[in-house]
Amino acid sequence: MRAIESEYIFALTNTGSERALKLEVETMGLGWRLSYQRRGFVTFKKPSSNCYFSLCSLDHPLACARRLCLSLGKSATPEDAEGKIKLHPAYCGGPIHQVKFANRKMERMSGETLERPKTGDCIGTVVEFGPEEYWAGLHLHSPYLSPDPGGDSSIVMPEKSPSRAWLKLEEAVRFFDLDLSPKDIVVELGCAPGGVVLALLQRGISVIGVDPAQMAPVVLESAILERRYAPLDRPWFYHCCKPAALAGKRDLGKGVTWFMSDMNQSPAVVIKECERFCKMSPNICGVLITLKLTDLSQVVEKQQWFDGLSAIGFTHIRLQQLSVHHKEFTLLALR
Repeated sequence: MRAIESEYIFALTNTGSERALKLEVETMGLGWRLSYQRRGFVTFKKPSSNCYFSLCSLDHPLACARRLCLSLGKSATPEDAEGKIKLHPAYCGGPIHQVKFANRKMERMSGETLERPKTGDCIGTVVEFGPEEYWAGLHLHSPYLSPDPGGDSSIVMPEKSPSRAWLKLEEAVRFFDLDLSPKDIVVELGCAPGGVVLALLQRGISVIGVDPAQMAPVVLESAILERRYAPLDRPWFYHCCKPAALAGKRDLGKGVTWFMSDMNQSPAVVIKECERFCKMSPNICGVLITLKLTDLSQVVEKQQWFDGLSAIGFTHIRLQQLSVHHKEFTLLALR
């Protein structure tokens, strides 16, 4: 049994989120003890002498961890690190991801898009810090987990995108494997200048954007003047040019299936607006919110956010910091 267990696990995180990750582990009462830390990389030791980590120990939904791995230890060469993975009893010949701390962040070393693993697939990770420091780890793929090395999709934002919100949406869709389709209609709060709107239109999805600010011309190319005259043969954008608090049922019309928000408001305000919009559009089955925090340590308040969404009928709720985030988290909720 000891052969498939370890005294240590390691987490890959955004640079600057290491303290928030440790606070999150402490608040969740996991009992993990801090062992070793570098920028974007934190290792924890088993909580007691008779309790070891296994691959099944990695199912804790830590919002600050883009990847959580059973640690196989440190090596002096990448070949030795890969060897530890290949010799592990749980490894069955799956992919071995290569990750490196470079450009002041933890990033993948190859840019090609990888095929999404199946649930339960065992995947190796080699983390490079320098010419003689390589860490090896293993994890099992599961739903709502990034298929990419270190949770970094390396998606490139198109030049015509009016904001980085395009990147946040695309990263979230890939990380969580979201099933968005042209049949959906999305209402997005705080939509200006239109990064998320553009990403959704490119996917063939129509959007009702709520924001008093001006939208980018590339988005207005798909704009309609009145919600009731929405076309059926193409994706469209309707601009509800109001603050979110003043938007009403008439602005939404029928058929809204997703609530999204990129508002620069506190989590409590955004979740309250989410509740109001879900009451106006009872067919909303998914929520995707970018929470903008003043301090990453606010992540310890996540249960309050979950409780607010549970109260309005959402059952599958995840909070995740993506590789493209700074002081932000993506909050996903599904019915």
